[in-house]
Amino acid sequence: MKSLLWIILFLLGLAGVVIPLTYLYTASRLPPLESEFDVEKQLKHSIEGERMSLRAGQYEKNPRPITFTRPDFSRLPKDLVALYIRHLGCPRYFQTPREDGPAWAWRLFAGVTAGAMPPGDGGCERLLSMRIASALNIQGDLPQSVAAHRLHSFMQKDQLIAYDLAIIYFERGIVGVEDAAFTLFGRELGELQLSELAELQLALPPFGYYDDLKVCRNPTVIRQNRDMLLEDLAGWKLVSEDRARNAIAQPVFCTK
Repeated sequence: MKSLLWIILFLLGLAGVVIPLTYLYTASRLPPLESEFDVEKQLKHSIEGERMSLRAGQYEKNPRPITFTRPDFSRLPKDLVALYIRHLGCPRYFQTPREDGPAWAWRLFAGVTAGAMPPGDGGCERLLSMRIASALNIQGDLPQSVAAHRLHSFMQKDQLIAYDLAIIYFERGIVGVEDAAFTLFGRELGELQLSELAELQLALPPFGYYDDLKVCRNPTVIRQNRDMLLEDLAGWKLVSEDRARNAIAQPVFCTK
């Protein structure tokens, strides 16, 4: 019994040395992630280059700007945010406290070692942080987890959502929901109605209907899925039933 206890204590002591050293070594190999400015700078370079690659082959002037500006949560339509958090699996994302301390550290550790997530909205915080890390060209579970921890240390819940929606890749030169909104609906994101925002949600993870929406493929299926999203949103009290019904009554945008 004493031998088993000593083995357990030895392993705990070893973990107390190995885990911090592994974290520090991995962190030293990451790009700078000390502040939001570091993230913005790196995304600006990659996303502006992606947009420029498309514009270089276009004869007509594209009205959408090439520049990547710092994502601003206050500019996002509330209905789109409601749709997005619902289908992240965290409809109460903004009603629960930010996950920090041992709970957050355990979530990251479990994600790397066990692949299983503890319950709670911290799972969405981790997912969003990992997606941003991936957009910074950080690959691999361990590097992304370390990067996610660094990002989470200075980004609040709303910033994680804003950045994630700004970096979604749809096709060559079309990055972020603002680009997608203009490509699919010919208008700026803030001008879209609830029915159109529900269609836009179909282009986002986890659905991936961007190509179908762009070429108006299977509009009946698009409408059925859009209406399902709207009914679900009303069921979670994220929009009123009247607004959901009015949006359901609208035709699919591409059939107008």
